[in-house]
Formats: sequence, C-alpha cells, structure tokens
Amino acid sequence: MAAVKICGLSDRAGLDAAVAGGAEMIGLVFFPASPRAVTAEQAAALLAEAPAKGGPLRVGLFVDASDERIGAVLESVPLDLLQLHGEETPARCAALRARFGRPVMKALGIASDADVALLDAYAPVVDRFLLDAKPAPGAALPGGNAAAFDWSLLAGRQVPRPWLLAGGLTPENVAEAVRATGAPGVDVSSGVEASRGVKDPARIAAFIRAAHGAEAAGRAKAAGRGG
Repeated sequence: MAAVKICGLSDRAGLDAAVAGGAEMIGLVFFPASPRAVTAEQAAALLAEAPAKGGPLRVGLFVDASDERIGAVLESVPLDLLQLHGEETPARCAALRARFGRPVMKALGIASDADVALLDAYAPVVDRFLLDAKPAPGAALPGGNAAAFDWSLLAGRQVPRPWLLAGGLTPENVAEAVRATGAPGVDVSSGVEASRGVKDPARIAAFIRAAHGAEAAGRAKAAGRGG
C-alpha cells in the first residue's frame, strides 16, 4: 500500500479523520499566504489532540523560511519532519537539517526532465522528496494548486530517496496515480477539501482507503534505498 500524508490540516475534524483513517503523516502549513496556514499556537493546540506515540509523523511545511521562523515554531510545535517547499538550495537544506536535528523533505516542482534531474543534487542532503506539480509562473502558492504533472516524466527513474507523489490527487484518482508512478507514498491537500482550505473528513477517509488499497508495480525500485 502507499503511505499517505494529509497536508494542510487546520481543525480537529480533519485531524481526527486523518488519524482514524491511518494516515502515516499529517502536515501543518506555516506559510502565511496559504489558505491552510496555521500559527504555531494553533498547531500546538491541534497536535495536542494527536497521538504522541504510534501516531502519524508530524510534518511542518515551510517556504523559504528563516532560521528564526523555523526555530520559533519548533519551540512550541513537536514536529518530526521539516518539509521545505520553496526555492531552498541543497546547501540550505543541509544547513537546516543540521541546525534543527530534524529530517528534511524537499519538495520539487516537476514540469520537465530538467526538474527531475535536480533529484541528484538534493539526494545527499535530504531524507525524503515530495514531487509536486510545478506552479505556473506568478502563482501565489508553491503547492496545493490541485494540478497534476505529467507522471510519465518519472518513467524508468529511480528516485534516490523515499518519496511522496503530490499534485492534483483525489480519492478518485489516487489508486491510478500509484499504479502509474510506483509512488511509495502520496500527499494530498486540496483534493480532500469541501471548500478552499476546509478539509472534508469523508474525503480524507476515502483517500486513505484508496491509497492504502493501491498496488504499485515496481515500488521498491521507485522508492530507492535512502534513509
């Protein structure tokens, strides 16, 4: 089955649905421009309702954030993983990983073979990848835009770290996405919303069921062997 990350959680109903459904990761957005953004105080209160042990990994999404910004969040929010969803360079990823002692997941926008080729530069300094649709020029958000990329760009490609597929996924298409790409994990935000920024518990449950029930041919090869 494909591991599931439910991103952009901001209320108890969405969190409960993600935990009850067995999501492997839950994502909190610390990017003020996003309709799914939460403050550190809101995130801390929300995570107080999540299982402390044995529950999903707690992922914090940051976009070109300063050390001070990330440090301030970590003072009150018990994050397990930092998701870097901006223009962070490999050097910046390495520096944040070392400073905060948290694993790093780098999001890469994919629209061409050149974008896929960036995996090799980041692989030595990150723990995971999230492969998302590259936003259109001038887009306000780096992700969560309900757009998919051409999955054939991943054909025959060995991703050198564990990775998640994102971009335009829904309960209706996630099983096909897993089969087509061999993705060992999937990430969803807008695809399980009742309205922009508001999660639908029923769609979260349906998405997790569909992803967990999907079989991906060649998943072991696609996942790579990274730590």
